[in-house]
Amino acid sequence: MRNVFVDGYNVINSWPELIKMKDYSFESARQGLIDILTSYAAFNGYKVFVIFDAQFVQGSIEKCEKITSNLSVVFTKEGETADAYIERAVNNIGRRNEVFVVTSDNLEQQLVFQRGAVRMSSLEFYNEIKSMNHKIRNKIHVNYSDKKHPLEDRIDKEILDKLEKIRKKAKIY
Repeated sequence: MRNVFVDGYNVINSWPELIKMKDYSFESARQGLIDILTSYAAFNGYKVFVIFDAQFVQGSIEKCEKITSNLSVVFTKEGETADAYIERAVNNIGRRNEVFVVTSDNLEQQLVFQRGAVRMSSLEFYNEIKSMNHKIRNKIHVNYSDKKHPLEDRIDKEILDKLEKIRKKAKIY
């Protein structure tokens, strides 16, 4: 299974939609990214970890919250960057699993690459997400358009009965 580590604030500061959200509040930008990653993890079957720096938050301890079976959100402890957390995690996983790291930090990309991970810039990841959304829309469109959806299948039974009574009274066939 592919493991994907995402430098949360790096991505937030790279994607136009998330930058706008961040200008409103960091919490909405974080939640927006988490929502996107939830779909990404589920659609692809990847194990995704999004890491947010809490390095400047005094007294903060490392916190990992499992959002779904495929998505975990990590806030680093005081004094630890997302980069440092990702390096440690990639080292612990080793080369036995497929590992991708999403960040536009060049030094971080080089370090994780040396440890056997595949690096992906925030912009490349943005394009991958857009491509995934396009595939999802196409799949929904194909599944929906291939099926007939008669009106009687979509209307509440009680309303359908009332319409049938009206039709009979008006003798409409």
